[in-house]
Amino acid sequence: MSKTLRHLLAVSALVAIAACAQSSTPGGPAPWATDFPVDPANLTSVGRNPYFILEPGYYIVLKDHDKNQVTISVLDETRVVAGVETRVIEERELARGKLVEVSRNFFAIHKVSHDALYFGEEVDMYKDGKIVNHEGTWLAGVDGARAGLMMPGTARVGYRHLQEQAPGVAMDRAEIQSVSETLKTPAGKLANVLKVEETTTLASNELEYKYYAPGIGIVKEEQMLLVEHGNRKTGKHKTGK
Repeated sequence: MSKTLRHLLAVSALVAIAACAQSSTPGGPAPWATDFPVDPANLTSVGRNPYFILEPGYYIVLKDHDKNQVTISVLDETRVVAGVETRVIEERELARGKLVEVSRNFFAIHKVSHDALYFGEEVDMYKDGKIVNHEGTWLAGVDGARAGLMMPGTARVGYRHLQEQAPGVAMDRAEIQSVSETLKTPAGKLANVLKVEETTTLASNELEYKYYAPGIGIVKEEQMLLVEHGNRKTGKHKTGK
């Protein structure tokens, strides 16, 4: 048996063990998954799973009727974080038409499980056009922070995982509620949508639902809905009314 084959079998076994560990316990929900394989040899800065696309040029735009907007763009840029080459995703957020936040997020995809792992973010918070703070900034490997899981490669209802693992700074977590939602957006009607409940260990009263469509990614956040997505490199776009 080749070294490569032995290695892939070993990784597959670890993924299977982790999946078994997250099975629902009798009388209660599954425990929160907190440990994710981060061997640089098994991770890549370009890839995708059904609900998360990490390909340069890809973008998503969400909007609502109050001029709130989030634009998510996968950049050509990479950065090594905690020894792993990650891809930079930029998020630009407008509140009532004014820029309030720009973040550079660092992700990698597991070559076997296709899990999308989150290695941190650099945050610029704006007020009246000027940067006022960097609240929420964290990096895996700094001050005890570790990589989290943004989106599992195989989604199953009831799975619960930490997205961010930066004690005292960012501790968002997600529980998959459904994989069969239907959602109308300005960019079209979407089926088999993944519904995620997000909370944080840093506050007991924060709860948010996000929705992800196969082959697209996030399509609803709060009241903002998908209005456009595509790839700026290939020129393929889909825009809503």
